[in-house]
Amino acid sequence: MLRRKPTRLELKLDDIEEFEGARKELESRKKQREDAEVVSDGAGAALGLSTDHKSREQMIHDRIGYKPQPKPNNRSSQFGNFEF
Repeated sequence: MLRRKPTRLELKLDDIEEFEGARKELESRKKQREDAEVVSDGAGAALGLSTDHKSREQMIHDRIGYKPQPKPNNRSSQFGNFEF
């Protein structure tokens, strides 16, 4: 196995700014969740979990770039525009 010298990584100002922005966003989300937990009661907590699940699912979709499109339910969209 060939060994090579370690690659030098340079930390750029843009990288630092991106990291700070992401960190602040995560802190604000965490604070919002804590505030929501304090305000909600038992029934609201169950509703809050489903909302949290949706937001988690939405975060994943945003991260991977998935944008679901609703499927039309008419027959012409399924088979094209064939006329009989």
